[in-house]
Formats: sequence, C-alpha cells, structure tokens
Amino acid sequence: MPVVHERNIAAVAVRALLDAGHHGAAYTLTGPETLTQADQVRVISEVTGLPVRWEELSPEHARAALAAEGWPPGVVEEVLRAQAELVSRPLPVTSAVEEVTKAPARSFREWVREHADAFLWAPGGSRTGAVMRAARIHEFGDASVIRLDEVPIPRPGPGEVLLEVAATSFNPSEVGLRSGLLPEVFRASLPHTLGWDVSGTVVETGAGVSGLAPGDRVFGMADGAAAEYVVAPAGALARAPRSIPLADAAAVPVAGLTAWQAVHEHARLTPGQRVLVNGAGGGVGMFAVQLAKLAGAHVTATASPRSAAAVRRLGADDVIDYTTTPLPTDVDVLLNLIPNGPAGQSRTTVSIAGGEGHFVMRYDPDDLATLATLIDAGRLAVEIAESHPLTELPQIHQRAEAGDIRGKITILMA
Repeated sequence: MPVVHERNIAAVAVRALLDAGHHGAAYTLTGPETLTQADQVRVISEVTGLPVRWEELSPEHARAALAAEGWPPGVVEEVLRAQAELVSRPLPVTSAVEEVTKAPARSFREWVREHADAFLWAPGGSRTGAVMRAARIHEFGDASVIRLDEVPIPRPGPGEVLLEVAATSFNPSEVGLRSGLLPEVFRASLPHTLGWDVSGTVVETGAGVSGLAPGDRVFGMADGAAAEYVVAPAGALARAPRSIPLADAAAVPVAGLTAWQAVHEHARLTPGQRVLVNGAGGGVGMFAVQLAKLAGAHVTATASPRSAAAVRRLGADDVIDYTTTPLPTDVDVLLNLIPNGPAGQSRTTVSIAGGEGHFVMRYDPDDLATLATLIDAGRLAVEIAESHPLTELPQIHQRAEAGDIRGKITILMA
C-alpha cells in the first residue's frame, strides 16, 4: 500500500478549508511510494536499530487469529480476500498531496523517524528489547554484595530527562550506604543502584521539560548513576564543562560542591587568611585547595607523600606530610576533610568528617554551574586519579575500605 503520513492528511485538510477552489472536490491521499508490509518492517528496523523481521502467516493461522479476536466469519473472509488482492494489485500512488499542498508527500521512513519511540518503548515503561547494565545491591554488606545486573532502561517522567551515562565517580560515603550504616542518612530500598555523581548526554526528555534537549551534555547528581542510563530531574542538572572530557565532569558534583560550600558558605574565607586543608589529597581536598587559593587565602595542606606533588601543583603554598610533621596551630581556618582531624587548631573549624564545625553538603545546581564556569575559564582543574570500568566497582569499594584510595576515581560506562 502507498501508506500516507498523518501530517499530509492534516496539511491537505488545512488547504481545503482555507483556500478557494476545493468545494466539491474529492482527493485520494497516498504516500510517495508503495510498500509491502515486509518493506515497512525493514524500514522500521533500519531506522530504530531493532532486530525485527517480517514473518508471513498462513491464511489458516490468520483466520484463526482474527476469529479469536471476535471478528464475524464473513468479515474475516472479506479482510483476507482484500489483503490477498493487494499482493497482485496494490493501490496506486497519487499526486494529490503535492498538488494541494505544493510540497512533496512525506515518506514512510520520515514517519518512522518521528515515531521511533512508539517502537522503542513498551507501554510498561521499559525500552523494547533493550536493557542496561547497572551496579546494584540486593542486600547490605561488604563489597561482594555489589552485582552487575541487566535491567530495563527507564523512561523519564514529567520534568525528568533520560541520560546516557558517560561516567559516575566513587565517593567514600557510598561505602556507608552499601554497608547499611547510618540508615537515617543513607535511605535506600533494595535492590538499589549505586552512584550519585553523573555526567552524560540527554537522550530523551519527559513532559514539561524546557531548556534541555536530546544531545545536550550535562552533569550533576542522580540516584542510581552507576548504570548505563539514568533518569534525573531536569532542574537538577547543569551544562557540563566544555573544556574537559565529559566523563571527567562526573568527578565534580559531590566533591566540588562540598569544597565550594566549605570555603564560601561555612568558612567564608577572605583574602589574606591562613587556612589549613587537612586531607587535601582526597577528592574534596583537591577542589578545596584550589577554591581557597581563588578566595585569596594562604593555603597549608596536609597530604601523604604520594599526593603531595598533586596538591602542590593545584596551588597549595605549603604541603605537610602529616605522618611525620606536626600540624600548624597559627591558622585562621581549619578545613577538616578526614575523620579524627585535629581540634583547637584555629579560630574557625569547618568539617565534613564529623566533630566541630561539621556540615552536610547541600546540592545546588546553580553552584555546580559556577564550578563549570571556573573549569572552562581555566581557573579550576579537575584531576582524575584513576578511571575504571563499571565491572570493577566492587574492587574500588574494597580498596576504599582498606584506605587505598586517593583523589577522584571515575567509573566509566563505555
């Protein structure tokens, strides 16, 4: 049949209603080509990438299927007769669409491109025939409870977007979630997909989303980011920095926002102040050193020998090996980023590791956008200590519990 695009029917209707000369006319509308149903299935497969094929049913099978749906016997026979006749005598292609609208009729291939989601997404909310890998836990425990599952790709709801994930990053607090510690802080129903930081590309938008479109590169926080796809609120995402690889942007959200808020909202650093960054070799510390320098502070940083060079490269004025050297006491601000940090070392203490001056990071996409601007301006560096595939996430958790982690580690999906 020469199938016709519904937009062409609408376009002809508009012209017939608004233009002169159509009174009493009758138009037979068709598409620009005759296609068998097997041809249609082939086009659907080519456009969507779905491995679908046409299978011919016997007349007996087709007759039984229609009868089972409640069609009267006489109607069944007429339908089968008409379909059989089309094999040898297909309906002709007409030029009515182009004559009335002055534009060529749209092809079936165009229609499939516009309606691809109708084939790719099932009514239940999963992508037809498509699954993704996700690092999930089905119980709380040690790193061995992390499993790489195949699960349906989710769909975005109103105000949400679906991201194809480039990377997530490991945060030490995820060990607490996985272990079942502090359930009042890390609330998670099982099974639970790990990961908070995310960078990726928008592949679908839900209803009511404006400002983001498929193809946009973004970063932010999304629960369940240790997966090949994740759904996130559109308003919780920021445009990813353009000057660094998209996967590297996943190292920024949790660590960068924590450092930003420690420096600007809690310590309120001002030019000339002396600040001690305790634990500067960690993910938060690497950002805290840079942001404190940008605020005009004199930065003393503690770091192990393996992290000292990186911390100094990021702008620390003094680097102390905390394993051999006493910490200074003549500082204005202590940014304590590791457990059991020193007490009474400064007039102001800000901590992310408990104790005096403790605070919990507040997620703010506007602050995240500010960090992206600093990165693209070359004023804030993103250093990736290591990158690993999703399959190695359990080993990263094991190493973290053994104290064998420094800096930011990204987890790549590809």
